[in-house]
Amino acid sequence: MKTPKRIQPLVSEGLVDEVLRQLMSGKEATVYIVRCGEEIRCAKVYKDLKQRSFRNNTSYQEGRKTKNSRQARAMQKGTRYGRQMQEEAWQSAEVDALYRLAAAGVRVPQPYLCHQGVLLMELVTDAEGQPAPRLNDIEMTAEQALEFHAELLRQVVRMLCAGLIHGDLSEYNILVGADGPVIIDLPQAVDAAGNSNAGEMLERDVANLASYFGRFAPELADTDYGKEIWRLYQAGNLTPDSQLTGRIEIEQRIADVGAVLEEVKLALLAEERRRLYQAG
Repeated sequence: MKTPKRIQPLVSEGLVDEVLRQLMSGKEATVYIVRCGEEIRCAKVYKDLKQRSFRNNTSYQEGRKTKNSRQARAMQKGTRYGRQMQEEAWQSAEVDALYRLAAAGVRVPQPYLCHQGVLLMELVTDAEGQPAPRLNDIEMTAEQALEFHAELLRQVVRMLCAGLIHGDLSEYNILVGADGPVIIDLPQAVDAAGNSNAGEMLERDVANLASYFGRFAPELADTDYGKEIWRLYQAGNLTPDSQLTGRIEIEQRIADVGAVLEEVKLALLAEERRRLYQAG
């Protein structure tokens, strides 16, 4: 096929030998299957901000570091330079996340390089060597659903132990490779320690998994793994080998109404003394 304009620089520099075909087009990028020497890989071409339906939401960017204060100010003001820096940061976030997660043992595609808005990475394949289907495109038994759900929870936990949260995890950005599910699409990955929305996003990711797999294994509908995982993380007790139950024990203590009223009374007295002191 004709080489897309955005991939042409990689061809010119000898990083890509041939574009074989388009694999998919999503809300943020178009992915092509390419040949690099004797290896078949994929090239993810990011769409321009105006063409994407998934925008650089500030809730995802909170906690991300910028190279310098000038770039940070430009990004806050929304200048042309700032928008360019914001776009580069959005793209590099996925590359950084892929390297970080691959090193932590999370099942993600192996990244190779990112050049002028094109991410070159591993092509995930199925048992027949064909491009792996998305989770949404396969039929499952209840047993398979439980198995995949458990495996993906382990990956979510391993991601969190590496300090990251996917932030948009669903059946549409999980591939079913020859060795099991592989998580993809990470430009919106969230810094777990630096983002005030991290807990909410983690719980939403996990709830999305339960909702999808619950179609095949209804018993997953009543689980609450998200809150359990986040509580363990906040307490500093989460490890890649943490045993999860999907249940949360809600502390049920009878409120000491007398103690609460006493606290209110003391606060009112303190406020009254402050006013008298100021009046004097």
